[in-house]
Amino acid sequence: MATTLARRDSARERLLDLAEAAVLQKGFGATSIEELIAGAGLSKSGFFYHFRDKGELAKALLLRYIERDRAILDDLFARADALNDDPLHGFLVALKLFAELMAEMTEVHPGCMVASVCYQEQLFDREIRDLNRDAVLAWRGRFRERLERIAAMYPPRIAVDLDDLADMVSVTVDGGITISRVMRDPRLLSRHILLYRALVRATFLGA
Repeated sequence: MATTLARRDSARERLLDLAEAAVLQKGFGATSIEELIAGAGLSKSGFFYHFRDKGELAKALLLRYIERDRAILDDLFARADALNDDPLHGFLVALKLFAELMAEMTEVHPGCMVASVCYQEQLFDREIRDLNRDAVLAWRGRFRERLERIAAMYPPRIAVDLDDLADMVSVTVDGGITISRVMRDPRLLSRHILLYRALVRATFLGA
């Protein structure tokens, strides 16, 4: 029984892995169920055992992507917090760790599932669009909370909206992914994160 369940979980993960790679490469609309079942070595009924339709597949992809992002950021901030009590320096350390993580990539970043859904949102129902929006707001909330703690100790040297400064993390990462893919240079994303880090430092400490 346990072996059967493991095989089913493995097949589901293979489908998700194949779908994620295809969606990030060419979009959800151009990704077919037929290519996924061929790649996973399943029958069509095997696909529908795991996912009712492409919409359910899209939801599973997005949820998995969001959870991975959350886990990565949780780990980075936990490591930074363990090294610093000061909220600004802890934030700067977390951004440095994030940049170093991206710098370790030998290939360009494959892309952002949240952005992929956004670019083709006409293909998705209200539930998936709302889930995508909630993912963006979760990033804003995570970074806004950190920035509020920093601002309480280090009043900003320039007029700044903390929501906008928090959103700039998403802007920097998604924009960096796009430019690094166009330029075929995996180093660009890391440099853009470090540039955002420099902006945060200057905002609260000055030049």
